[in-house]
Amino acid sequence: MSAKICYYEVLGVERQADSATIKKAYRGLALKYHPDRNPGDTEAEIRFKEAAEAYEVLSDPEKRRLYDQYGHDGLSQAGFSGGFQDFGDIFSAFGNIFQDFFGGSDSSGQTRPRRGRDLIYEIVIEFTEAFTGVERELKIPREENCSACDGSGSQSRRRSTCQQCGGSGQIYQGRGFIRMANTCPICRGAGSIIVDPCDNCNGQGRLKRVRTLSVKIPAGVDTGTRLRLSCEGEDGHNGGASGDLLVAVIVRHHEYFSREHNHVLLERKIDLITAALGAEIEVPTVTGEIRTLTIPAGAQNGKLVRLPGLGFKNLTGGGAGDLIISLIVTTPVNLTERQEELLLEFADLEFRKTGDTPLSRLAKKARRKLKRVLACFI
Repeated sequence: MSAKICYYEVLGVERQADSATIKKAYRGLALKYHPDRNPGDTEAEIRFKEAAEAYEVLSDPEKRRLYDQYGHDGLSQAGFSGGFQDFGDIFSAFGNIFQDFFGGSDSSGQTRPRRGRDLIYEIVIEFTEAFTGVERELKIPREENCSACDGSGSQSRRRSTCQQCGGSGQIYQGRGFIRMANTCPICRGAGSIIVDPCDNCNGQGRLKRVRTLSVKIPAGVDTGTRLRLSCEGEDGHNGGASGDLLVAVIVRHHEYFSREHNHVLLERKIDLITAALGAEIEVPTVTGEIRTLTIPAGAQNGKLVRLPGLGFKNLTGGGAGDLIISLIVTTPVNLTERQEELLLEFADLEFRKTGDTPLSRLAKKARRKLKRVLACFI
């Protein structure tokens, strides 16, 4: 271990730097002091190894914690000797970084296990199904490993060394001291090729299949909700884990109901008399049940009345939302003469009670009309 060097100073980062910043700094130094760019330069070789040592510590959360708290002594007591003896050790440890930077496969040329792709499937459900929950059968097209060759692409599971790259999986190109490693076009970075292609998959190792799954969609989902089904995505490569299936939910609009967070919204028309005197009316719920709603006397247009607990369930737990009814007070039309008389009489009473208000002109008109009506009986 290079006991006197400060790993943060070597990489040129602050102590609070995140992992992405540390990785970016190391990649920059690795390129600057790479042995292919600095052949025979002892100083560059030292800097290259120091940067690798610093990255090995600071990229590991536990090693970084020990270093931050106890310094080099803490790492030594934990059994970390530190340092790299040669370039091969560095390329073996951090080959993925050089692969990202230079392109092609890693320095070992080996085909590593790769996780399968995640798949996204959109499903459209009804508003009522989102409220109660529903179980659906899905048919998912995906790539699966060939069962005949276990995904190897070879009937006998045998492969031979690629003659193009000599088994390295890489083809080096460039001039001078800079060499760029590219993936071998013959073996595609595997370092070997199939001897006897599988008849079932034509040597591809994978086949397109349609998988049928039964998916339970819980009550309370909304448009934009994504349900994750682990390992139901595409099969992994070379023994890698399968990807996941993400079911993206889309909820259709309802003719009468709408949603705000976990609350269900419903508009209900009431007449002027009900709004003024109050009453009990019946309202539907999302499930089709009928509930009694108490309208308070003097209810105004747009007033909200709640029926607690009749809204959507909370996906993360806790109580359900409410059913919120917005009252729409309707104005009577096509009045009979008697209805007009009664309304005018009501307006007159309002005028007598409140004085000169915006109703005063209507009230005066009412008094004049009442006098004419009464005159008919004198």
